[in-house]
Amino acid sequence: MDVLRPSLININGRIYRRNAIKEENYEEKEDDFYQDERPEYEELETDEVCESHLIEQTDKGFRCAIDVPSVLYKYIIGKKGETRRRLESDTKTSITIPKLGIEGEIVVTGAQKNAVSSAVTRLEMLIDGFRRKQPFTHFLSFALNDSQVQEGFHAFKAMVLEQFSQDSGVDDSIFQNPSKLHLTLGTLVLLNETEVNKACDHLQEFRHVIKDLTEGKPLPLEVMGIEYMNDDPAAVDVLYAKVNLKDGSDRLQVMADRLVEHFVSAGLMVREWDRVKLHGTVMNTLFRKDSTAEDVGGPGRRNPRDREAFDARNILKTFGSHRFGEFDLSCVQLSQRFSTDCTGYYSSAGSVSFA
Repeated sequence: MDVLRPSLININGRIYRRNAIKEENYEEKEDDFYQDERPEYEELETDEVCESHLIEQTDKGFRCAIDVPSVLYKYIIGKKGETRRRLESDTKTSITIPKLGIEGEIVVTGAQKNAVSSAVTRLEMLIDGFRRKQPFTHFLSFALNDSQVQEGFHAFKAMVLEQFSQDSGVDDSIFQNPSKLHLTLGTLVLLNETEVNKACDHLQEFRHVIKDLTEGKPLPLEVMGIEYMNDDPAAVDVLYAKVNLKDGSDRLQVMADRLVEHFVSAGLMVREWDRVKLHGTVMNTLFRKDSTAEDVGGPGRRNPRDREAFDARNILKTFGSHRFGEFDLSCVQLSQRFSTDCTGYYSSAGSVSFA
């Protein structure tokens, strides 16, 4: 870690420095699977005040309840309960956690309000650190699986395999599922129904912005041309179709960027790029070993070393201006990873229509 430019983390408007630590490694047993991973943080202020949760006074002291997805309980408990005991000892509080698999609230109690506040703040930092290690579960998407675009994709795939299957790394396994052609705006880690509902609510809050940008009408899109992601066309992992509005405006890009900003501000998404890269993947080496893999970025991505790149030079030369088709884009969706609806596209947890 660069000590002059430390990694910072924003939790409910307060800034913390992520400290480098040495993690403990041990063999997990079936009855002892709680991990004792301890991301430590140093707050860039002198006090530890919890302002994001209500701390109630009781006849025995103070109490604060926070919603935490059950999948994260094990990280807070730690190996043989060590993490919870250490936190309780450091803050002189008591921490009650629901049973494994039961959604509920973690309750912190203590004799002093500042002790409860400190414990809750530290819990939030632990939870955020462990959440970032979870694979993403949902993503905001624009579906490109219109029938005309799918026909153009099938034609593209057939011609590529017919003409260039002899080229290094080019085979049927690396082509996208045409029913799942899409543009990814950003990924989310939603670990229970409450968090999914929260994300859906935030998507609905953005409805008025979408209506203003689209003027209440579908956006006519043109899917034409292909491009590659990396620097060497002879060793490519991803080829994608380029997407543009037929009127030449940048409204689609503006909508994507503002949607991501909206979700980042709500703490539901982590910003990865300054601008959303609007790309509709048509070939991806991730699919070579796992046909269910998805090129939507975010945590849980396959290690690049696991990939076998392909030579895309001839494909780019021949199909650089290939026309996949055009259609009217009518909505943005909160799509669920590793799912399929009746059309073959990803199941939708929520959506906002342009019209």
